[in-house]
Amino acid sequence: MDWPNVDDLNRRFQVMLDICTDKAPVNILDFGCGNGLLCSYLKQTQMDNIRYTGLDISQKFIDFCRTTYPGIPFICSDIAQESIEIDFDYAICNGTFTEKLDLTFDEMFDFFSKTLITLFKKSKKGIAFNVMSSHVDYRRDDLFHVPHDMMANLLINDLSRHYVIRNDYGLYEYTVYVYKEVEQV
Repeated sequence: MDWPNVDDLNRRFQVMLDICTDKAPVNILDFGCGNGLLCSYLKQTQMDNIRYTGLDISQKFIDFCRTTYPGIPFICSDIAQESIEIDFDYAICNGTFTEKLDLTFDEMFDFFSKTLITLFKKSKKGIAFNVMSSHVDYRRDDLFHVPHDMMANLLINDLSRHYVIRNDYGLYEYTVYVYKEVEQV
């Protein structure tokens, strides 16, 4: 899945899941679940308060996940093209928006914005996602580097004023939590 090492991946998972401050059980949607590594992480860390559903556009990934994690719900769908009803508190998008491949920045930003808007509308409580930081030692043309001010404008204008930008975990990316309302900590 293009993750360079397990330690960094586990750090990403923990940062993503930090959006779930609820003590009661919560439903998460792993958007762009790929081969279900977040599901595996949840099993290993015994985070029993989190109910998991995986969603990916690739039938091949969904078939793999259904075989690997029997009894766990995995959905093959293009959320932008199909009207699907999924009950989830938080959408987790880990790595979904870090690579733009051969898209231009504007094409990727358009896809990214539309997807976030759709996920945020469908979520009950919020979303967490990561992108590459524009404050890096290097840049690759295939990665999606989003400046903080551009991110803040998108969040405030199209999603919510209730957000957190996390850039405190030592990787060349940042994670954003966007809430429907202010979380009580």
